[in-house]
Amino acid sequence: MAIDIKKFVIRFIEEARDHVARLNEGLAAMEAGVADKERINAVLRSAHTIKGSSRMLKLQPITETAHRLEDVLDALRGGQIQFNAALAQTLYRGVDAIAGLVDRLAETHDGTALPVSDAVLCAALAAAATGTTGVTGATGAAEPAAGEATELEPVSASPMTNAVAPKLKAPDTVRVRLTKLDQIVKLMGEVVSSHARMRQRLLDIRALEKELAGVAAMEPYRAQLHEFALRLKDDVQAQESLMDELHDKTLVMRMLPLAMIFDSAGRLIRDLAESVGKRAECVVIGAEIELDRQMIDRLADPLIHLLRNAVDHGLESPVARQAAGKPVSGQIRLSAHQDGGWVVIEVADDGGGIPLAQVREKAARKGFITAEKAATLSEQETIDLIFLPGFSTNTIITDLSGRGVGMDVVKQCIVDELRGSVSVTTRPGLGTRFALRLPLSLAVMRVLVVQVAGLPFAFTAQYVAELLRVPRSDLMRVAERDAVIVRNEFVPVVSLAELLHVPNPGDREGTVAGKRGQSLLLLVLRVRGEKIALVIDDLVDERDMVIKPLPEHMRQHAMLSGMVVTGKSELVSVLHPPALLELARTARRQSVQGEASRHASQAKRIYNVLVVDDSLNTREIEKDVLEAWGYHVTLAEDGLDGLKQALAGDFDAILTDVEMPAMDGFTLTARLREEERYRHRPIVIVTSREKEEDKRRGIEVGADAYIVKGNFEQSRLVDTLKALLG
Repeated sequence: MAIDIKKFVIRFIEEARDHVARLNEGLAAMEAGVADKERINAVLRSAHTIKGSSRMLKLQPITETAHRLEDVLDALRGGQIQFNAALAQTLYRGVDAIAGLVDRLAETHDGTALPVSDAVLCAALAAAATGTTGVTGATGAAEPAAGEATELEPVSASPMTNAVAPKLKAPDTVRVRLTKLDQIVKLMGEVVSSHARMRQRLLDIRALEKELAGVAAMEPYRAQLHEFALRLKDDVQAQESLMDELHDKTLVMRMLPLAMIFDSAGRLIRDLAESVGKRAECVVIGAEIELDRQMIDRLADPLIHLLRNAVDHGLESPVARQAAGKPVSGQIRLSAHQDGGWVVIEVADDGGGIPLAQVREKAARKGFITAEKAATLSEQETIDLIFLPGFSTNTIITDLSGRGVGMDVVKQCIVDELRGSVSVTTRPGLGTRFALRLPLSLAVMRVLVVQVAGLPFAFTAQYVAELLRVPRSDLMRVAERDAVIVRNEFVPVVSLAELLHVPNPGDREGTVAGKRGQSLLLLVLRVRGEKIALVIDDLVDERDMVIKPLPEHMRQHAMLSGMVVTGKSELVSVLHPPALLELARTARRQSVQGEASRHASQAKRIYNVLVVDDSLNTREIEKDVLEAWGYHVTLAEDGLDGLKQALAGDFDAILTDVEMPAMDGFTLTARLREEERYRHRPIVIVTSREKEEDKRRGIEVGADAYIVKGNFEQSRLVDTLKALLG
């Protein structure tokens, strides 16, 4: 893969200037008589680094000059030549030439715009390295003949010398210690907090104006107070503009490209594959995407674990790949792209996929879950098992894996430390994809502060899908929980107060539907494609805030990811949506299991049902409803996936949505009716389309029932299936 010079040239310029400074310092020390071996070694390493880095970037003039300089220093270190004034002059000319070329590169950032190397200078350096001209090993400088100039004298007529003569100017970049940069970022955070207090003061003055409106004694002062409030408002707005600019530019200083950790992936994968008798190549995409330096530093370990996992667990052996009709060499794809306020990093392989049956069996054998529980796990619940500490599907422990300390490290780092999320998708025989969703920075984030039962709680905006108010009549009771339909998908509705067990004296009802009032304010959160709507009382604030780390004794609390300070100097807990979703899922699972146990004894036979819907929430809700009545449910994420699973398996009934990517529900239904196996088996369309022409088309393509999501009732779905299955 060709190296993108423009991508790395800025970094090279900074490093080259550092090495040029070391070269000058080393030469000055040698002139002062400190020409010991270690000093020469240090100077030689700088010349060698410049040569190697410039060669990778195809900066030929710099490479050639540094190479000649390195030859002289190597001869000096080996004792073939001795340091003297004439040699020092030649070495300084070489260093100056490199400095001039680096300055020219800094102006253009284009290696092709560099002038050719100075042939006279390079010849002088080559001669100095051999000690054949102008410089000797024993006697020092040779005396020139009358009227003859030595090659070590500056050649003023050389166009290269004039072109790259060193300039007495400061460099356009400086290196700053990361600790100092962190201090600036923290100070910027305090400025943000201070601005929040100013905004609060403005609100206080506005409130005071309203209170004094009817006070006759304050009438003479109302105009002055109003004028002061207007001036303060202008000042706050001006400061907010400056603060936003300061915020953006400060964070940019700490941003680094993912190339810092992506660039070594290719060799790492090749070496790992070779160590286990496999062949693999790495495709890297999106290495130019930038993240906060803090994120970059912490990402190395999780990515190494994922890459090792892809090589050891994901890719098959060359023999197995050949037998499956795959290329002998496997492919691992490391990619990154920006998605709003998130960066998504994906590690995907084209191996055999996660052996879900083996995962369930190993989890039961190791005692993580019971055998009965393992048999009822869904695909996603099975995949989640690989993140348990100590879990591994390897039968033996090797240097590469088998100790069960990899995937739990990934989850802990990404979810707990970096406030991101991890999702996994796998296809048998086709491979596995791990997707890491990370915020761009941990320093300052957009935060929503909400109020529940009189208490404030905060959420980072990356997890917030929308805030909406819905009539209470839109709520429906599905699988022992409340839900609402938002744009063609079921979204579970949970009271945040009930979820957190926050006491609310004004409400003693057990469900959201039992609360008083005509409408509900819902905060819809999205985590890994799954949504949940939290009932809140009010939205208090929304703005950029500094998220402060939790105290040491609270850092193991999965529900909290930090604290923010409001304009009233209140500390507010920042809730972690993945943990909230898991808490709601656990409560729902317990309820569904209780419901399933009540109906299991009534079932004469366990039917296999395929649910096809592109909405994860809708799939899960329909699955919960059906499993509560004793059905065994398989999920498909779109029409094409549904067709593949239907043809590969044997299902007694199929539920499908209409609007889906790849293949819609009408096409899926028509395609299944062409198969002898599914010609007479029940197919139920569950969709938000309620027009008569849509219903007619559903009947025309062969659907047995048509249920509109807006009128969805779990009893209707179950009764429909019971009637169709006899």
